[in-house]
Amino acid sequence: MSVEFDEALRAAAASAAAKSAAGNGATDLLMDADQMNAQVNTAVETELATTYMGLRLNSPLVASAGPLSQSVESMKDLQESGVGAIVMFSLFEEQVRHEEARLVEAAEAHADSFAEALSFFPTPPSNDLGRTSAYLSLLEQGAKTLSVPLIASLNGARTGGWTATARRMQDAGAAAIELNIYFVPGDLSMSGSEVEERHLEILQAVKDVVTVPVAVKLSPYFSNFGRMAVRLDEAGADALVLFNRFLQPDIDIHRKEVVSGFELSSADEGRLPRTWLAALHGRIGASLAATSGVETSADVIKGLLAGADVVMTTSALIRHGAGYAAELVDGLRRYLGRNQLTLDRARGMLAVPAEAPVDEYERSGYVSALEKAKRRYGL
Repeated sequence: MSVEFDEALRAAAASAAAKSAAGNGATDLLMDADQMNAQVNTAVETELATTYMGLRLNSPLVASAGPLSQSVESMKDLQESGVGAIVMFSLFEEQVRHEEARLVEAAEAHADSFAEALSFFPTPPSNDLGRTSAYLSLLEQGAKTLSVPLIASLNGARTGGWTATARRMQDAGAAAIELNIYFVPGDLSMSGSEVEERHLEILQAVKDVVTVPVAVKLSPYFSNFGRMAVRLDEAGADALVLFNRFLQPDIDIHRKEVVSGFELSSADEGRLPRTWLAALHGRIGASLAATSGVETSADVIKGLLAGADVVMTTSALIRHGAGYAAELVDGLRRYLGRNQLTLDRARGMLAVPAEAPVDEYERSGYVSALEKAKRRYGL
């Protein structure tokens, strides 16, 4: 399904009219219909270069963390297909902790050895094929080979020494760090404020050891996500990636057991990120990235119209191959050219107006949607 410019035009004009009626003449990126119609008659170039947390990108499409970044060759394929940056697959806190524990164990095992024991040859420590070292080696090779920014992904949920790995990622050549905080609070006594503080502490621990930009990828499940976003922004997050997918187990009724699994995202999952992108655009200093539910060029366009600086996808590239990125980029370019829009002009066109109270704006949309459903499905 394609995104129609007429719909964007009507929505933007309606928003501008509503603000004007409320006595507010500032319309930011939104203008009245006559002004917008005048603009669409002006030729513009479909330049896709943009910035993301200070990094210069050739396009706003980013390959998000996933299996397509497990070799330099596959990352080169992504680059050649037009992605503006690549986020490598995640290195997990548990893997880092395991390696550290094995190294300590090996050191303690030989603590009593001495130089005169000439026949004593300690076994070199190993850890699951040295995943941290292997990750850093691939990162270094990729950073030297690719021309697009290569972003390392560090995934964890607790504070601790594992966050120092971010410095090793930076030293290996990472252009930035994506800090993926996947935390499901199972302690029923933990308060919401404690959950928020955990996120802020992890961010601070990483910021303390690196100088490259740090993005935070997180879930939407906070009592007030908007406030959490502002706090992360104030704490120094250079970007927010919305959202981390909450992988939920299922139940096999025949085998009577809980089954875990992973499914690629679907287009419907893009609605929640876009809702918050529209609410946060222009209200925080951090860059905004849309992820989850990005399957077609229309989904890329929707994310940008909502206010994303970049749009990320992996599921679509897994389904269709790395070359599919070129179709997504070309679809965006054709849309902008057809509607005589620049990338900057399109970005945030359908975000919540700067002067509008977000809660009232979203509430109005909710009521309108239910009234529309009553008319459509009512007897």
